[in-house]
Amino acid sequence: MRDAFIHELTLAAREDPRVFLVVGDLGYSVIEEFQAEFPDRFLNPGVAEQSMIGIAAGLAASGYSVFCYSIGNFPTMRPLEQIRNDVCYHDRSVTVVSVGGGFAYGYLGYTHHAIEDVAVMRALPGMTVFAPADAAETRVLVRAAVENGGPHYLRLGKNGEPKLHLSAPSFDSLRSGAVLREGSDIVLLASGPIAGKALAAADVLAERGVYARVVSVPVIKPIGFDPALLLGTAAGIVTIEEHSLHGGLASAVLEAAAVAGTFVPLIPVYADEALAGKVIGSQAYIQDRTGLALADILSAADRLLTAARD
Repeated sequence: MRDAFIHELTLAAREDPRVFLVVGDLGYSVIEEFQAEFPDRFLNPGVAEQSMIGIAAGLAASGYSVFCYSIGNFPTMRPLEQIRNDVCYHDRSVTVVSVGGGFAYGYLGYTHHAIEDVAVMRALPGMTVFAPADAAETRVLVRAAVENGGPHYLRLGKNGEPKLHLSAPSFDSLRSGAVLREGSDIVLLASGPIAGKALAAADVLAERGVYARVVSVPVIKPIGFDPALLLGTAAGIVTIEEHSLHGGLASAVLEAAAVAGTFVPLIPVYADEALAGKVIGSQAYIQDRTGLALADILSAADRLLTAARD
């Protein structure tokens, strides 16, 4: 996803002289493609995230579409006041890019985990929140951030995520929830690369005679669908996210249902914040120990199906 992001940003910069990249003294072996081709639209302010956002806001005020790139929680937590005051309240075209959402940098410990970031960014005025599931979604959302303007948050994995789309999706399809697999018994909604695990859960359910519709939700703010219409006649919705329970995908879906005045049976699968800070290891290892194992998704599906039968 990192490579897809940089490559698509480079293509966008060739077409649009407003595209500018600012990095927090990292991303080497990734950002060189952009840096080499557009040295006059690249800046490394160093390990100074608050300054990075302030600089980006100033560039955006001068007409640029600025992308700020850093690891995990660093471009969100450290400069939160600057994002709120300098970017959001002035409606600047700044896209905050967080690489390694969730536990992608699990070996580095909780300082590099990002499981509160979606909640924090969703709470900011005028902020659009993107969490693509694969490289194809990443490319579409990079273009959308450039074209639509205003504040954006782009939450990426690292590299090596599975390819989930057979063809390039449209932005409209991503905004309304991209169906990765059809099914009518239950709906699995996932944001980010963990959508691949949702597909694996659907395989297991199909062996049991249960057919799940798997939907990627890369646009978490604003939610572009009515959850009740998405549910249809299925037993319920399981949301799956590499994020804490609070303020992420499950919250966004339930808020959208409440605003629409509808009810949807929903069970969330999420990272247990009480456990997340106590586990160090690979992304898969931490997922399995914080409530994001394949068995956890299947258990949630079983609970919904059982409730629907009772």
